[in-house]
Amino acid sequence: MPADFDVTIIGGGVIGLACARALSGTRSVLLVEQHDLFGSETSSRNSEVIHAGLYYPPGSLKESLCIEGRERLYDFCEHHDVPYRKIGKLIVAPSSDHPELDRLEQKARMLNIPIERLTRHEIQEREPDVRAEAALFSPETGIIDSHIYMQRLAQEAERQGALLMKQTRYLKGEADNGLWHITLQTSDGDYRVTTEHLINAAGLHSHDVAARSGTDTSTLPTLHYCRGHYFSYQGKSPFRHLIYPLPEKDLAGLGIHATLDLGGQVRFGPDTEYLVGHNRHYAVSEELKTKFYHAISSYFPNVDVSQLHPDYAGIRPKLSGPGESAQDFVIFRDNRMETAPLLHLLGIESPGLTSSLALADKITARVSTST
Repeated sequence: MPADFDVTIIGGGVIGLACARALSGTRSVLLVEQHDLFGSETSSRNSEVIHAGLYYPPGSLKESLCIEGRERLYDFCEHHDVPYRKIGKLIVAPSSDHPELDRLEQKARMLNIPIERLTRHEIQEREPDVRAEAALFSPETGIIDSHIYMQRLAQEAERQGALLMKQTRYLKGEADNGLWHITLQTSDGDYRVTTEHLINAAGLHSHDVAARSGTDTSTLPTLHYCRGHYFSYQGKSPFRHLIYPLPEKDLAGLGIHATLDLGGQVRFGPDTEYLVGHNRHYAVSEELKTKFYHAISSYFPNVDVSQLHPDYAGIRPKLSGPGESAQDFVIFRDNRMETAPLLHLLGIESPGLTSSLALADKITARVSTST
């Protein structure tokens, strides 16, 4: 008997939705999302920045997919009415001869990413409220409405025939005779469907989905949950561009930076807080204000602490723990002899949003070669 679907995707974040759009052009696709909104976890709780591709390890998927994905994403926004602005970013340094700034500049030129070195005087001309001795200006960096973007991906996937099911939980999957027999839980009861290919795009829940699919999770890289908090800044924006400090040494994050939303409102964040156990709440404590104030004042000395207010938090599914070197995206093929095609997408954190369309095409190619 033929399968009910060619491909089933677990997880309706930006990566799952991008895969559904890419695959539904030529295949029957089912996407299941356990929440009542797409992308309500990691995909909608970030800085909403379109990255240029400067920060990632040479030759990594993060680097190549970010650079390719950036151009694809800007083009998608233009053709599908997704709000965005290419406003540019300043990466600021406390000294004019900082080696990390030199390294980033050299890397940008090697990768043909547009970049401009600014002196203290040039910084003051562009951003009078920023204190720095030198900076790199990245004109290709932008901001996007991630919620509208995910809506458009969902609309495109459905237009091409994909079935997208919210409030649907993946209970288990069992392989038999080259097909996946999966059990789904909905408010109307449990359902069983068959599918030829299974894609685990469950983000924070990727290892749980892997276990429910029979994968030995000890063969997968360890997943670390890293919460990042954001503070909003009341009043008129002091900046016209995004303002980033130099990235943290272990690349656990890009530092507490200043971003603008499409309405011109400034927010600062995220910080990095590795979580222990099941402490996965999204509350932002007022007690973090002092930490944020000290970080922000290093490049924005006139910050008014009374205008900083707790906003929101997000949790990143990292493959690197505290103090460890940043890890790449992982596309893990479960190669058990009896198993039908199964791909686990692991550690899809930043620049996952920027990379989403390019990563979806890579997954589509992997699905095609396993047919």
